[in-house]
Formats: sequence, C-alpha cells, structure tokens
Amino acid sequence: MAGLWVGAVALVTAGRRGRLPPQQLMRSAALRTLKHVPHYSRQHLLVSRGLGSVGYDPSEKTFDKILIANRGEIACRVIKTCKKMGIKTVAIHSDADASSVHVKMADEAVCVGPAPTSKSYLNMDAIMEAIKKTRAQAVHPGYGFLSENKEFAKCLAAEDVIFIGPDTHAIQAMGDKIESKLLAKKANVNTIPGFDGVVKDADEAVRIAREIGYPVMIKASAGGGGKGMRIAWDDEETRDGFRFSSQEAASSFGDDRLLIEKFIDNPRHIEIQVLGDKHGNALWLNERECSIQRRNQKVVEEAPSIFLDPETRRAMGEQAVALAKAVKYSSAGTVEFLVDSKKNFYFLEMNTRLQVEHPVTECITGLDLVQEMIRVAKGYPLRHKQADIPINGWAVECRVYAEDPYKSFGLPSVGRLSQYQEPIHLPGVRVDSGIQPGSDISIYYDPMISKLITYGSDRTEALKRMEDALDNYVIRGVAHNIALLREVIINSRFVKGDINTKFLSDVYPDGFKGHTLTENERKQLLAIASSLFVASQLRAQRFQEHSRVPVVKLDTVKWELSIKLHDEDYTVTASNSGSAFSVEVDGSKLNVTSTWNLASPLLSVNVDGTERTVQCLSREAGGSMNIQFLGTVMIRKLLEVMTNADN
Repeated sequence: MAGLWVGAVALVTAGRRGRLPPQQLMRSAALRTLKHVPHYSRQHLLVSRGLGSVGYDPSEKTFDKILIANRGEIACRVIKTCKKMGIKTVAIHSDADASSVHVKMADEAVCVGPAPTSKSYLNMDAIMEAIKKTRAQAVHPGYGFLSENKEFAKCLAAEDVIFIGPDTHAIQAMGDKIESKLLAKKANVNTIPGFDGVVKDADEAVRIAREIGYPVMIKASAGGGGKGMRIAWDDEETRDGFRFSSQEAASSFGDDRLLIEKFIDNPRHIEIQVLGDKHGNALWLNERECSIQRRNQKVVEEAPSIFLDPETRRAMGEQAVALAKAVKYSSAGTVEFLVDSKKNFYFLEMNTRLQVEHPVTECITGLDLVQEMIRVAKGYPLRHKQADIPINGWAVECRVYAEDPYKSFGLPSVGRLSQYQEPIHLPGVRVDSGIQPGSDISIYYDPMISKLITYGSDRTEALKRMEDALDNYVIRGVAHNIALLREVIINSRFVKGDINTKFLSDVYPDGFKGHTLTENERKQLLAIASSLFVASQLRAQRFQEHSRVPVVKLDTVKWELSIKLHDEDYTVTASNSGSAFSVEVDGSKLNVTSTWNLASPLLSVNVDGTERTVQCLSREAGGSMNIQFLGTVMIRKLLEVMTNADN
C-alpha cells in the first residue's frame, strides 16, 4: 500500500517510498492533472487539489475514457484520480455550469440541458446521448443525482457501458428501507428492536420492554406531534408511561392503542466505509463520526470516532461487511448506524455510492477510494486484506456552505464569489471544491462551497489545524457558515467528544448567535481594530498625501479612539513604533504587531504573544469597519472611530 499525500502531510502505510520527496511528488502529480485547465486557473487548482500518487500501477489497464455524471467538487474529485490513472474524462454540464471548474478540468465536455437538474443532471436521455457521442466506456456517478438510480445503471448496462458502482440488485435491495432491514436481520446485523403489535396492558408493556431492553419508547399507534409518547428507563416508568400515554392517546386521537420500540438515547450517527469487489472480497475501512447535523444533513465529520473502542469498531465493521456480502456488493459503499450511549449500535441504511465525507477515510487509511472503485468496476480484485487497513492519525471535515448560519443553522445564500482563497498554504489541509473566484452559487444546486479537511497525528492536532484553516479561509460575495463551523469545533462538548445528533439544538437552543467574546478576546479585538485603523491612516498619509484631508495629523504620536463595538462604546489609546503598536484598553496595555499588509484579505496579528488571523471585510473613510475575528463578523459597520491627536 502506498502513501496518500494530503497537502504537506504524508500518510505512508507501506510499499513504494523514497522515489520523490513529498512536495515534488504532490506537485508533479498535480501538474499532470491540470494540463488541460486554462492557464489562468492552473495555479489555483494546482495547490488545492492534488491527491498525489496512491499505489497506481500504469500497467494495470482500466478504461480509456470515463464520463462523470455529476458536477462541482465531486466531479473535480473524480477527474483528479482519472488523470492520475491516465484515463481521459468527459464532463457533463448544464447551461449554467458551462464555465465551471469541472468543465475546464475534463478532457471533453458536453452540455446536457438547461440549469434545472430535472432537465440536465437528471436527464438520463441527454446523458446517454453524451455517452454515445464521446464513446465513454464507463460512468462515475459521484453522489446524489443518478448515483443510486437503478434505472440509470440498467440503461448503461444495456449499452455495454460500465457503471462505476454496485450492480442493480444491490442498489435496489439497499434502496428499499423495508427490504434492506430484512436483509440486515438475515445477515445478523443489529437492527432497532421493537414490538410491532398492540400492547394490551401495563404488565405486557413491562414484559416487552424487558425483552427489548431499556430504555424504550412508548408511543401511540395513531400518534403524531409528540403526543402519546413516553420514554421509560425501568419497569416503574414503563407502567406509568403506559398509563399516561394511553390516556393522552385516547384524548388526542380517540385511539388508546400503544406500541413499544427501543429508544436510542443520545444517538450518535456513525458509519462504516466498506469496499467490495466482484470476487466475493469485502473490507471495512474504519468508521466516520457524523453526528453533527442540521436538518438531518451532516455538517462536521471526522475519522476515526472518539467514542468507539477497538471491540465495537471491529463488531460494526464485521457486520457492515456481512451486509455487503449478503447483497454481493462490489464497489465503495457506506453502512450507517445509530449508536447509543452504551455503544449498542443499530443499522439505519446503506448508501450504495461514494459518500460526501469520504476524504476523512482516505486521510487515515491512505487509500484513494475513487481509484478503488474504478479498479473494481473493471473487474480487478481488491489489493488489500483487512489486516492492511490502518488508522493513521486523525482527520476532520467541515462542509463549507453558502448559507446564513444565523437562520435555522443555515439557509442558502446565492450570489457570485467576488473573492475566494482556500487555506491550502497551511500544513495538513486539503480542500475539495469545484469553484474559483467569480463562480456563481446558484439557486439550482446545492450551496456547498467546499469540503475543508484537516489531518493531524491526533485529534487535537487535526482540530487545531481546522481552527486555523477556517480563520484563513477567504470567502466574499455570499454568506457562509464559517462562523458556525468554527464554534462547533472549539466547543467544549465537541472537544471532549460529548456529541450526538441533537448537538446543535442542544448547544444553541435559541439558534446560533455567533462567537461570544471573552473579556480577553474583547480587548484583543479592540486593540487589533484600533491598530488596523491607525495603520490604514498612516498608509493613507504616505501614499495619498494631498488626495484627501487626512483624518490624523502628520505628527500624531498617540491616538485616542472612541470605538463602538456592537452596542457598547469603548475608549482606547494607541501609539506606535514602526509596525508595533501599544494599545491601552480598560487599563490594560496590549502590544500588537503585524506586517499590516492592508492589501491582503488576511491579516496575521500578534497580540501579546497570541497569534490571530483576522479579515478586514470592509473599511470606510469615516472609520467604519467589518472585521471577521474568531470566525464571526464582530463589527458590522458599527466601529466608529473619532480621533484626538496628542503631540
């Protein structure tokens, strides 16, 4: 097994080593990937989107040409691996995506219809025509759209085109929730236990609850809206719950029949990545923790899970493989589980496609899952045994969305990216995206901007790198959820691993409000803001001496500034010596240093030995500023500075 280069981090597991140094290997692989990208976008794509060389054997022939039936970041992701393997690629696109990054990266591109997905990316007739026109031998569906559509897979098979995914039987079996649970039970996979009949009385309720195992949910057969529902943790609560639930059900619905099922307390959403071939082999590639969700959509993922012990991990992995083998699964797939506080786990569903969050698995295992999917689709057996699959380090993924996190944890924002800069200059950072400066976030498609992944030797390092990466991520022109993501990863509960699928609503019961400044952070922000203001005035004096009346006198050595932060007024005093500032805030003196490169969207500032990265989103001549500090835009044009000069 070879290594996967992610940014400047080498995940070496075994095998080919020493041929090229890390930076040269990553750079050479990325250059090969980008030979068809227009010159103006090569540099942007070069640094942020190179996977490097992962055990690729050029003598192992697969396909000459693959069509990617998707768009955006996942299309770019598949194209990268195809180019690494020497496979030509075909992009499909809507009218709205004609100038998108995945179109520029591919060797060929075909328009399949107007912007609405029903007329383009879900238009099977148009996609089949594109396949015939370009003579593509195989199709990678990515995720979403037609990735789990058995009819699409059947259409491809009828034309002797390979579907890079499982066969239609597995897609159909796992796509049907009832059939998949029946198959899971047959394969001895844990499913959520319950009693589907009607509970007659309290004694029977206790007997059933004991058989299922506490805690249990007692709920009305005709229930809804949370009425007629009780959670019971022991026999006494079951008897009381039966009585109260039956009474409430009768009064609310005119029907006092009750059901009992297992209650999963503080559930975690943990999934197992599986990989199978057409020769009966299947592996589990460890787990991903996906409990941080909003509206049942994942927001932050990590691998491995801080919650699982080796025994539970092995049990979950073996059951996931048993299910995969039961349906003769041959591709990359994911088996999802709910896990309770006692590490009991229960099958939810199986996704018969590549998952959005697959990069964290690649980081800790060193495998390129897209490459493995292509190999399997061609008929090659898996190259690895279960004992070969490691857990090397820790990886965290944040889904960066064009969303307003202050509205229901994220309502979509549309617009054009006026400025965009990924934090790929930092160590251990990988960014999977399909956009560039000037890209439009459209109403027609998912508002995901990118997947930001950080890797470290352990969870602490991975989280610290994520914190730094979020601070260094420049996104202008649309609202985004950086503030929410940053607050999640530094939250004390999250850091301790005390999480579940209700994390966001538990931590922010009144909705997300942004970062709450500590007293020390408030002083740092005031010191940075005042230093930034004075630095900008000094710069204006040097380069625009007579173009406008300077706000500050030329011989000013000390500035008294009145700053309005949110609804509070503060008076600070600032003086400078070169690029160093001394700022007095509330009786405390803070030393602030920086290069004060006001043309850069990022400003690295040192405040009394603490490094901070801030973004000045806007500056007005009158002193108003928008400053992004600790992920949150703290000052929304509310910084009003009035200067009194002391000579």
